[in-house]
Amino acid sequence: MNVVPAAAQGAASPPASSLVRCEPEFSLEERRYLLGIARRAIERGLRGDYPEIETQSAHLAEPRGVFTTLKSAGKLRGCVGQPFAVEPLVNAVTSTAVGAATRDPRFPAVRSTELDDIRISVSVLSPIFPVAIEEIEIGRHGLLISLGSQHGLLLPEVAVHMGWDLHTFLEQTCQKSGLASDAWCKGATVEVFTTETFSEDD
Repeated sequence: MNVVPAAAQGAASPPASSLVRCEPEFSLEERRYLLGIARRAIERGLRGDYPEIETQSAHLAEPRGVFTTLKSAGKLRGCVGQPFAVEPLVNAVTSTAVGAATRDPRFPAVRSTELDDIRISVSVLSPIFPVAIEEIEIGRHGLLISLGSQHGLLLPEVAVHMGWDLHTFLEQTCQKSGLASDAWCKGATVEVFTTETFSEDD
């Protein structure tokens, strides 16, 4: 399992016009189901008990990468993800939700008394694919940059929140991987993905 904390994001949400939107893949019912799984996983995970979730939906059983984000009073409280499609989506949501609540090294573990104030969002990743640098779109594409055993990933929202241009986005993703900031043009592999994000606040 490749579970990693996501990059820090600002408290404010980006303007709707800043993120390129496509037709949603997940229905309202599927979104509510995944968010409900995430909340139940956190509630049970804080008690040390979170079983794998089974679903009758073939769509939700497909292996997918996913990040789960927690906010409290509009501020980031935890975010952990699995960039690669290594397990069914429902199980990945369970794992990352508990991880965001208990294993993000930037924050203390969520306390059960905080749960009523925690708002959950889920970002489901598309398959990761290579792309020409000039085809990368800020607000649409997240980045995965890798060289050897080192890799760094940033979600599409990060560049928008931070107000980065493409050059800065590439540099920051390289730095997150522990590579030199110009590694993206000196041999590193640059790949992209899109996300579909939905929240309990939607």
